[in-house]
Amino acid sequence: MVDGKVNFELVSPERLLASTAVDMVVVPGAEGDFGVLPGHAPFISALRAGVIDVHDGGKVTDRIFVADGFAEVTTERCTVLAGEAVPLDRIDRAQVEKRIAEAELDLRDAANDQERARAERALDTARALLAHARA
Repeated sequence: MVDGKVNFELVSPERLLASTAVDMVVVPGAEGDFGVLPGHAPFISALRAGVIDVHDGGKVTDRIFVADGFAEVTTERCTVLAGEAVPLDRIDRAQVEKRIAEAELDLRDAANDQERARAERALDTARALLAHARA
């Protein structure tokens, strides 16, 4: 914790996407959104597909779509390990629509329950991503 700030880190499989001290982070937890302020009680939460809002200086400074993964919160830090993370301003609607079509085909062609479950997760994530894409 730095001068009333909480350290926020966002890590994807590819790289560290963010590491900064901020006023607050709002994370899409599996059981609902939760805000992390300095001095927060420690806990771990699974993520659901949604948007992380980073607050600093009295405003939202960054919005990042995340899917899969978990968040670890301590009194000084919020670390999000996400299977997928995309800043909202970098979502490509055409790519997401293509991803939805491919997931729908995979779901239709699923040969077993495991393939069906994988395709359903991919489709749910892509639809959530599309909901946050700009027109």
